[in-house]
Amino acid sequence: MKITAVNDRALVRLIPQTHHKPPVLRGLVDSEEEADILAGIEGETSARLIAERDGTPGLDRRELAFVRRARDLAVYGQSHINAAFTYTRPSGNRFNTGARGAWYCAWEMLTSAQEVGFHRTRELGYVGRYQDRAPYVELLADFIGDFPDLRGQDHLALDPDPARGYSAGQALAADLRAEGHRGLIYPSVRHPGGRCFVAFDPGIIQNVRPGASWTLVWDGTPDFTIEGS
Repeated sequence: MKITAVNDRALVRLIPQTHHKPPVLRGLVDSEEEADILAGIEGETSARLIAERDGTPGLDRRELAFVRRARDLAVYGQSHINAAFTYTRPSGNRFNTGARGAWYCAWEMLTSAQEVGFHRTRELGYVGRYQDRAPYVELLADFIGDFPDLRGQDHLALDPDPARGYSAGQALAADLRAEGHRGLIYPSVRHPGGRCFVAFDPGIIQNVRPGASWTLVWDGTPDFTIEGS
């Protein structure tokens, strides 16, 4: 597999807007002291907070973003990076298993929108109702390094059917990580011509900051439109 040098800013990851708001529990209390108590209770069941404290079978806590920083040095994006690696689907995604997440992003927003829109469309299909408005917000991040590049290759990991592509992609990612690679460039399966990147290691995700907001809209069919928010 060829290796491609990356030195690019503002790769786009889209996350649901509800994951970008202040803690929902904050509105239930009157002081920061009470908020800390509720946060402690929440932490007993939060996969991210548990992983930050104890790690998981698939993730050493020392790998997580800024884990060694003092509280006053914490920077924007820490919780978003850690959440990407600790909240996973049981069956995983294209290049990660259920034991360890990854940071998926793309060079262009439209590519990210098609990728997340595919999964949302599948969920709507399960309930048989393509009516939805799903607000998302961009998380922008910078990357630098030399990474394996799947573009131009006919690899089973790029099969559009998750039942076939995901198992092959997860095996490939495990091999690449064992060889010391920290990320992978690959062509978008959902947006022809789009370029995607998956970070296997939280430590390579730099300068995370918020970007624009968008809403994906389904109006009776599996095809969705994208509106600026």
